[in-house]
Parts: sequence; C-alpha cells; structure tokens
Amino acid sequence: MTIPEHQVAFHARIREWPVVDADDAAGSDVAALEAALYGSMANDPANGDLACLDGAPVKQLLQGVLTGSPYLSVLMRRDPARLVRILSNPPEQELAGYKARLIADMAAATTQPDAMRALRGFKTNVALLTALADIAGVWPVMTVTGVLSDAADLAVQTAVRFLFRLAVEKGDWQAADPLTAADDSGYIVLGMGKLGAGELNYSSDIDLIVFYEKSKGLTRSGLELQTFLVRLTRDLVKMLQERTGDGYVFRTDLRLRPDAGATQLAISVDAALVYYESFGQNWERAALIKARAIAGDRAAGEALLAELAPFIWRKHLDFAAIADIHAMKRQIHAFRGIGAIGVAGHNVKLGRGGIREIEFFTQTQQLIAGGRQRELRGRRTLDTLSTLAERNWIAPAVRDALTESYLYLRRIEHRLQMVADEQTHEVPRDPARLEAFAAFAGYASAAEFARAYIPVLETVQTHYAALFEDMPELTTQGVNMVFAGQDDDPDTIAALRTMGFSQPSTIIATVRGWHHGRYPAVRSPRARERLTDVQPLLIEALADTADPDAAFGMFDRFLSELPTGVQLFSLLRANPGLLRLVADIMGSAPRLARVLSRRRRLLDAVIDPRTFEALPDADEIDAVIAADLARATDLQEALDIARIVGSEQAFLIGVRVLSGSINASQAGQAYATLAERLIAALLAVVETELAASHGTIPGGAACVIAMGKLGGREMTASSDLDLILVYDHDKDADASSGPRPLAPAQYYARITQRLVTALSANTAEGKLYDVDMRLRPSGQQGPVATRLSSFVRYQAEEAWTWEQMALTRARVVAGPAHLVSRVDQSARDTLIRPRERSKIATDVLEMRARIAADKATTDIWDLKQVRGGLVDLEFMAQFLQLVHAADRPDLLDQNTLRALEKARDAGVLSSSAADILIPACRLIHDLTQVLRICSEGRFDPATAPRGLKEVLARAGDAPSFAALEMTLRRTLSDVEALFPVIIA
Repeated sequence: MTIPEHQVAFHARIREWPVVDADDAAGSDVAALEAALYGSMANDPANGDLACLDGAPVKQLLQGVLTGSPYLSVLMRRDPARLVRILSNPPEQELAGYKARLIADMAAATTQPDAMRALRGFKTNVALLTALADIAGVWPVMTVTGVLSDAADLAVQTAVRFLFRLAVEKGDWQAADPLTAADDSGYIVLGMGKLGAGELNYSSDIDLIVFYEKSKGLTRSGLELQTFLVRLTRDLVKMLQERTGDGYVFRTDLRLRPDAGATQLAISVDAALVYYESFGQNWERAALIKARAIAGDRAAGEALLAELAPFIWRKHLDFAAIADIHAMKRQIHAFRGIGAIGVAGHNVKLGRGGIREIEFFTQTQQLIAGGRQRELRGRRTLDTLSTLAERNWIAPAVRDALTESYLYLRRIEHRLQMVADEQTHEVPRDPARLEAFAAFAGYASAAEFARAYIPVLETVQTHYAALFEDMPELTTQGVNMVFAGQDDDPDTIAALRTMGFSQPSTIIATVRGWHHGRYPAVRSPRARERLTDVQPLLIEALADTADPDAAFGMFDRFLSELPTGVQLFSLLRANPGLLRLVADIMGSAPRLARVLSRRRRLLDAVIDPRTFEALPDADEIDAVIAADLARATDLQEALDIARIVGSEQAFLIGVRVLSGSINASQAGQAYATLAERLIAALLAVVETELAASHGTIPGGAACVIAMGKLGGREMTASSDLDLILVYDHDKDADASSGPRPLAPAQYYARITQRLVTALSANTAEGKLYDVDMRLRPSGQQGPVATRLSSFVRYQAEEAWTWEQMALTRARVVAGPAHLVSRVDQSARDTLIRPRERSKIATDVLEMRARIAADKATTDIWDLKQVRGGLVDLEFMAQFLQLVHAADRPDLLDQNTLRALEKARDAGVLSSSAADILIPACRLIHDLTQVLRICSEGRFDPATAPRGLKEVLARAGDAPSFAALEMTLRRTLSDVEALFPVIIA
C-alpha cells in the first residue's frame, strides 16, 4: 500500500540540497548542530525521531544551509528540537500544528505583547519549515508560496480578531461575542499583490488595503468610527511589523490604498467606490486583479470586490491598457537601451526578463479581455497563463515557456531572500558572494548558474517584447523612471538626480498626486491616460531647463489652475516644439506661466507657425478686438472680452521675446500697438454707452494722448499707461443733446473716468493696465479731461520743464483724425520753441537730484532708477530735444533710442557719447523687457531661477550671467559719467 506523500516524513522526501564542498568548514558546524539535536532528544524524546539525521541527504541539506544562509542557521541553532520535529514529521502535519497553536494562543492572549509574541513564534516556525521544504525540494515552489500566503492570512486574521476582542472588552465596540466581533464588523482587509494571489515570496512585504462599511459601525457613543478604525489599523500594523526581541511577522505596506499620500489608513467603502470610479488608474486596475478579502469582514470584502468589478474588468476590449501597462514597465526598467541581461547585480524581479515581465504579460491580457471573458479573471499567474492558452490568447508553447521560467525565477528569488531574510531581488555583485549564492542555489559554480539563469531571462524577454513590439518609446533618451505604484523606485530617484532635479522624492510624490486626480485638470480618466503618455517627455523637457526644480514647481502650479488637461496633454504629445516652449516658460517666465494657466486657448495660438513669423499690425489687432467685442451684450462683458484679448496678445508677445523671434525694440512697439488699439476700442465703447444716456456734445470729440513708455513705444509686459484726455467742441455748445444733458466739461470728465475704469478696473478676467493721469495739465489738481485750448495755453504759458520733457514723448493714440492732427501740432509747436540751455540744464539736474534723493539705489538691476539707468538715458534724450528742437525740429521723436540716434546724426550728440549711450539704451531696454516678461517684483540674482538668468544673458549677448553683470556695471558707470557732460 502506497502512503500518501503528505503523510511521509520530511527527511524521506528530500530531493535536492545546496552544493557543498567536502572540505568546507561547515562540516564542523553540522557536527555541532547534530550534537545539539541529540541533546534535545535526550531532554525530551517526544521531540522527534533522531533516525532522521542518519541519511546523507539530511547531512548535505544541513551543511548547505549552514554554509549558505546565516538567517536559517540561527533559526536551526536556536531551537534544535524544532528542527528535529521538522525533519522527522510530515511538513503538512507540522504546519497544521503551528496554525492550531497560533489560533489558541491568540484567543488566550490578554495583552498586545502576548499576541505579538504568539504571532512572531508562528512566523519563525513557518519561516524555517518553508525554507527547508523549498531548499530540499520537499515542496514545489508554488506550494511554498501558498503556505507563506496562508500563514500571512492567518496572522492578519488572528490579529484583527484579537484587536476587535480587546475593543469589545474595553467597551469601544459593541458585539455579542468578542471572539467573532470582527467577522461582521464591516472592517475589510484586502490582501493585494502576491498575498492576494496566494503567491507570497519568502521575505515578502504584505500589501494590504483597509476599507470599512459605515453602516456596520458599532462603536460606543462619542467614538467616531473612522478614528477608531484608523487607530485599530495602526495597531494591526504595529503587531505585524514592529521588530521585538522575538523578531517581526511581516513588513506591512498600506500604500496601495486610494491616493495613499492624502488618505487615512482606513477608508470608507463609499469613498473607495467614488475614487475608483472617478480617478482609478490602469495600474490600480492591475493591482486589484489580485485583490482578495483576507481578514475582518470577509463577506463584506468580497461584496466590495464585486462592486469594483466594472472598474477592473471593462466590457470592451481594452487595448489602450497595453500602452499604459507597458509604460509602467518601461518606467520600472526601460525596455530598450537600458540595463542588459546579466547575472551579477541582476534584479530577478524587476530586471529584464524577470518575474515582473511575466506578471505584466499576464495582467495585460487580463485587462484587455477579462471584461468579456470571466475565465481570465483569476488571481494566480500560472493559472491565468493556462487559461490564456486555453482561450487562444497565447500559444501553448508560450504558456509552457513562461510557466517554466516563472517557477525557476521564483525559486531563485526565494534563495536570494533566504540568505539573510531580506526583501532583496538582486543577485550578488561581489564575485565571492556570487559563488556562495550559486552553491546555495544548487550550482557547482557561478558560471554554471549563469548558463542556467541567462537563457530563462532571454526567454521571458523575447515573449514580453513580442507583446509590445509596436509600442514607441515614451522618451527620447530612454530615461528609466517609474511614478506608478506606491514606492519611490531607487532607480527613478537616481535618474531624476542625474537629470538635474534636487528633490526627486518630491517630484515623484507630485506626479503620483496628478495620477490620483488631485487637480481638476487630471480628474478624468482620459486626462490621466494622456498624462501617462506625455509624462516622460514632459519630465525630460522640464529637466532640460536651467532650473529643473523651479520649472517643475511652476508647471505643477500651472496644472493646478487648469480646469481640464486633456487638450494640454494631447497638444504637448503631438507638438514637441510646444513642449519645449512650455518647459522654457515654466523654467524662466512665471508671469507667462500664470497667464497660460488662465488662457488655455493660447496653446492653439502658440503652435500656429504664423505666430512666430510676424507681429500683427494695428489693423490685424483691430480686427481681433472688433471680432471679439462684437459678441458683447453689455459693458461688463465688453470689459471682460477686452481683458481676455489683451492678456492673450500680450502673452504671445512675451513668448516671441522668450523664443528669440523678436527683440526688445520690436516687443516695445508690439506692446504699445496692442495698448493703443485697446484704448481706441474702449474709448469707442464708453463714448457709445455715455451717448445712450446723455446724448452727444455738438461738434464734440475727444482724443487720448499717450505719454511715457506708451508714447515712446517702449512698453513692457508690466508698463502702466500715462494718459491725457483732450477734447474740443463747438464754441456755443453748452450741454449734451440727450434726455439727461451734461455740460461739456462734465461730459468729457465722465468719458475719462469711464475709460480709466474700462482699462484698470479688476473684473472676473483681471485688469488690462494701471492708468496714471498725473501728467495732465496742473497734475492731480487739474480736471481729468482738458479742453484743447486749455491744453495749448497751459503748455505755452505754465508748463514746467519736467512737463515739457514729458511732452517729448506725447503721442495721440485714439480719437478722430481732425482732432488728432490739431493736438499733435500743438505739442510740436510747444517743443520747437527756443529755450535757454542753461536754465533747462539746471532744471534737469535739480530734477534728477530730487529723484535720486527719493529713490536712490545701488542695485544695478533696478534698471530704471540706478544711476546710469533708464531715467538718466531718458533725461539726456529729452534734454537734447528741448534745447535743440528750435533749430532742428527733425530731432523730435517719442522713442528714446531713436531720439539719441537722431541727436547723433544731427551732430548735437558726439559720436563718442553716442557710442556709449545708444548701446546702453539697447542693452537696458532688452534686459527690462525680459525682466518684465518673466518675473514680477524686484529681481534678485541670488534667488532668481537659473533659467531666467540665462535668458537675460542671451538678451544681453553675454556668454554668461556673470559676464552680463560685469557689462551692465561698466555700462551704467559710463552712462552716469556722461550725464553731467551732456546736460550742461
């Protein structure tokens, strides 16, 4: 009669053992161990049958373990009697005894330390038994993984029951039977990953997710359910993974739960269902394939998994999942060009041809077809491979090859972990350690091990490659990065550091948050799919900026303000040039980044090649403004539309400067053109609105004079508007023609006030410009609108020198042609009057001294006020025009640079001085444009993004920022030295 194998003693079932050297010193260790074993027998004959020690297989096994595994050696020596029992009894019988003892001990435990001691004793017993059974070939590898998984299940189950029993005894939980309180508690513990599949490896962590049903909560009055269950979960983790003098049970990981960085350890079922329905990702679908209710209220757990089935298993063939799963794998270990198959240092799990590739191969097929073919919804890898072959998804030969490879690699994985009970998957790199490991794994040498190991990896790689052979690379450099899952992958940390990120863990956590839908832009599954596709390219582009951390941080803020991300990610994926430009904006132009986040349609304009071919002229700007304003149904809507158009067009000007397609002079002209066309359009809007209520003034008309930077066509992204409104009307007009008549002065004051509001008021779309009207006649004391005759008289008889200097930049930008020509002529007549040079020089020097006393600075980056800066350049250009225009009217020009060039050409500015002032004017205007486009507030080189400093260096035609600063200091000094020479 044949005895069933499960009734045969361990020692009689030994089939293999590590390779040992007959001269190895471990022989003496075996003798010492045998002596201890005989001693244990003498002390207690019930411990086992010492005859089990007589056979050569046992001696070979013990010597191999003592040589190859310090961890198992300790366990064997610690309790010789236990070793005898293991060797002399059927392993199934020993295992059953361990389980029964744990259940009894946990039911009897009265304190947490008692329970923790019982759990650790159980784990140690199982660890030694399964290791010896695996090494000796007594149990096949999948039996070992099943035993380890069952042991983990029982440990978690008994720990949960113990904690609920204590809670009932304490009065925190209400239940009739403390021993079964957990079973109908609504407290769900799901085993994930290898635990869920029953495939736990030897030193594996256990991945758990904890949910709870609110409706089943039975906490005492005043104790909030989630608070209680989160605390209980913390105690559960402590019981399982805290290291004590008795060791630990299992390292426990709860990071597979929904949005682990932002959620509690225990999550309500309702919240979980909302999360998975709204934000669940393909990697979470893949993870949930293996999910299994292992402890607590297992019936509720199975019901939850049934509810999640539509999320995990989609009805239609989900071929898009191939790309997503492959992206996960390539992020873990890039498929092409990174990390060759090898032996020393190879990762048996994550490396090429490793266990993870077999798992991904299998799970991908499940995700594709499991929605329609329920047979493919299995948890176990090898069972699923068999089903895939049966359903003709893969060839039987592929199934057989991958099955054989999987079993082999799992055995190697176990050997690696049995050496020191470490969660490692890497084959030793050190030659001596590699030789020792090869012997422990049953090979005569490392070379022999390599001959067996490498073909297995190559087989897996071949089949995995065939699954994804048509997939394009997600990066241009093959950067090895993983953001999916719950762990910070060490290779990803290293790759991000190499790319230039100083805080890689922060980068990983932020990207993980995007995939958890923390921003509106990434709430939809489609947006997250597009993000997965473009993500490596995006990271690479941000890394290529001068300051990757700053660029990434700005992109994260940008993304947080977007209402949707599908269009953005699709555009970035399809347009590498746009991706590069967006990265540059994030790295060096925070102001543009903020505009971009509010104006999504700007992306469409940026990818239009015509954007960079030429700047729009006034007529084209008018057409854009008119087309959009035509949609307005009232004044408020018109103001909002004007702000949208203004911010978008200003953004495109800034992008042109940043990309180098226009220079600072062209940018100043473009900003000015935009501003004057908006002024003209809004003047027409407010005139129409006022006329509707108050009629019109007979023969009346108004025009807007631009002063300062707008008048000089030197505007920047942050310039305000210096304006004067001048009007005129028939001599006998005394009131407007409407039902509510206004006197002319009051009428045009209303127009002025409404125009200022139209330009500067904050609406839901922000504001267009700050407006300054202090340059009008009599300044703040004068009326906000000035009649032409008063304007002419004031300029001829009362204007101060500084007001006449300001008038050199006056330019009419809106109004009817007949009034524009009269105003222009009056300003010109004022400027070409003869003046006494010495008086003008004295006034200019006094004015500059007052400004210096009030706003003195030594900061070279305060380009306006620092000596030798913009104020000095403008004063010199204006002085030369005032004192020479009577003889040379052709000197007049509102633009500072052109005024200096005209002064040079007319001979009123020496060539040597012009050679200093004209390049200085260009340099300072170039730098000012970049600073105003890219940043807000004071520029501090010590804290400014490196990208911005590099853009400034390019704008200043300098080889480096340090060289630029040297050039700027020298330029400012030269201009300052010329100031008293010219103004004299």
